Parts: sequence; structure tokens; C-alpha cells
Amino acid sequence: MPKAAEIDIVSVSKIYGATTAVHAISLKIPAGSYCCFLGPSGCGKTSTLRMIAGHESISSGDLRLGHVVVTDFPPARRNTAMMFQSYALFPHLDLVDNVAFSLKMKGVDKETRRAKALAMLRLMQMEAYAGRRPAQLSGGQQQRVALARALITEPEALLLDEPLSALDPFLKIRMRAELKKLQKTLGITFVHVTHSQEEAMALADLIVVMNDGRIEQAAAPRIVFEQPATAFVARFMGDHNVLSGRVSAIRDGIVEMEAAGGPRFAVRDIAQEIGAPIDIGIRTDRVRLEPASEKTLGFQAVVSNIEYRGASVKLTVSGAGSDDFTVIVSDADYFNKTVSVGDAVSLSWALEDVVPLGRLSA
Repeated sequence: MPKAAEIDIVSVSKIYGATTAVHAISLKIPAGSYCCFLGPSGCGKTSTLRMIAGHESISSGDLRLGHVVVTDFPPARRNTAMMFQSYALFPHLDLVDNVAFSLKMKGVDKETRRAKALAMLRLMQMEAYAGRRPAQLSGGQQQRVALARALITEPEALLLDEPLSALDPFLKIRMRAELKKLQKTLGITFVHVTHSQEEAMALADLIVVMNDGRIEQAAAPRIVFEQPATAFVARFMGDHNVLSGRVSAIRDGIVEMEAAGGPRFAVRDIAQEIGAPIDIGIRTDRVRLEPASEKTLGFQAVVSNIEYRGASVKLTVSGAGSDDFTVIVSDADYFNKTVSVGDAVSLSWALEDVVPLGRLSA
């Protein structure tokens, strides 16, 4: 069984000409964990993965795998393996020779490498297809072969560049379950790049949310979901509304915020000055379609869109300076008291459902 490596990224930057793709990021990925880098296109997550692999040079900073600084090591010396988005299988070779290829390049004898390749195909439940070529396989089967080929060298870390993006929705769900099971079985460090919030939540022990070449938040999925660190994380994860304004009062540990258009809201436990800009997050499923009371907060809004989702209904409303404030209600609650596009509605939530959001420094 291969050992797992801790990955320590220390003030690592990547610069392409006049463009900085990754801005001096620092991160520790625990050995044996499943880490997902998450963010929109162009945020720097793939550049970071490729620097870990050694396929991109590091412009500044250092990278440590286990106890070894590998900043200047070529990919072959890092004891990592990378699975590419395209799978990059050799069309003219059967599955055994595809999986065994890296061992062949290392000079391992034919009998030994074929035995190891068959063992890896057995692990991936692909042994029955050993004599086939990639074109004779489905997308999910090709992915399993690519995984077998990456794992045959017994890496300390497996690096995956959007491995599920080419699969249909049903197969994606099945394959992510298999990836999680495989990672737990092998016990090695997995680093997985994705732009899918659902995928990261389902797979990761550690989610690293990136934006514009910087890390906005690195935490366990539940923390990212319940306590987004910044307005970007709250918006990108899609489970919090963001309201922006300025601090209008501070008393007894409660900060009062005045939003665009005049509504005032409160948030606990945040040090601010009067007049300072402030962002707050409110979980979309904690907002109620009812007027605010003495114990709750809220505002008046106008419904702009309604989406039926089966067990829930998503309402988009405008008000308090937001054009896309979202409310998720159960289907039973919605159909007990339906509303239509254009209707005025009262919204409310509890003070404990308000999350103070930080602002990432440049």
C-alpha cells in the first residue's frame, strides 16, 4: 500500500508574462485527505494543480511533498501521479499495455508490469476488459483505466484535473462515489480540481475556494457551507444570500447595518466602525415568507422568478439592494400559500442565521 504525502504550499505564485495567475498562496493539505480546489474558470486552480505535479514551474515560493522540498523537481521525481481531463489513453494499445506504460518507461520487465497492470485493472473492476482498446470502452470505463494507469506507480498523491467533466450527469454521481471509495481504500492524498460545488461538497475533506488567483477559504465542507468566509464564497457556493451596506450602529455586541435603499439589519460578533462597509450572508433555506417580528429581521421584496424543484421551490426576489435574493421553501409550504411573479412578499429570518462576511485583502 503506498504511503500518503502531506502537501505544503508556501507562498507559491505563478506568473505568465504580465499576468499573475496565482498570487502567493499558502496551504497545507493533510496526508491521506481528499482535497478539492473549487472556483470559476480562470481562478488559478488548474495552474496550482499543475505546479504541484511539476508540469508548470513555480515563479516564486516553495512546494513540499512529505518532508522533501520538490519546488525544482521534474514530475517523475515527485512521486505524484496526474490524471488528465482528457484521460490521454493510447488508442493503439490494449488496456494492460496502457496501464503498464509508465512501468515500461522505467524499465520494469514485461511479466512484472503486466501482472501489476492486471492487479490495478482488477481494483478498478476492469479486468474483464483487459484485452480491449480505449475506443471500445464507455467514458466511465475509460476513466477507470486512466485511474489505474495513474495509480500503478504507487504515488503518494493523486492529482485529478476535472476528471468527471466529460461524463453524463448520472455517471458523474456514480463515479464520484467510486472516487471517494477508492481514496479511502488506498489512503493516499487526492487533490481534485473542479468547478462544481456539488462535486466538491460530495467528495472533499478539505475544500479550497479560489478566486482571481487567491484562496478565499480553505475549510471542511460543512464550514464552507455554513460559515462562508467572504461574500465571494457565499455567492459562489450558492447557499447564502449576500447583502451589502454600511455599519450604522454598534451596541451590546450587535452591529446594525444599513443596506441600499434604507433597510437595516443586525449581525452578531463582528468588530466594525460606524460607516465601515459590511457584507452579511443569510442562508437561502432559512428565509421565511412572513413578515419580520420583534425577534426576526427582514424586508419587503418583489418576486422576479419561481422555480419548482420537486421537494423544494426556489424564489428569486429583488429588494434591499439585491436583484437576486433567493428563498428556498419546501413544496408543502409553497403550495400552502402560493405567490406569483410580480407579487410583493415579506421576508424574514432569525438573527442567528446571519453570517458576517469578511473581505479578502488584495
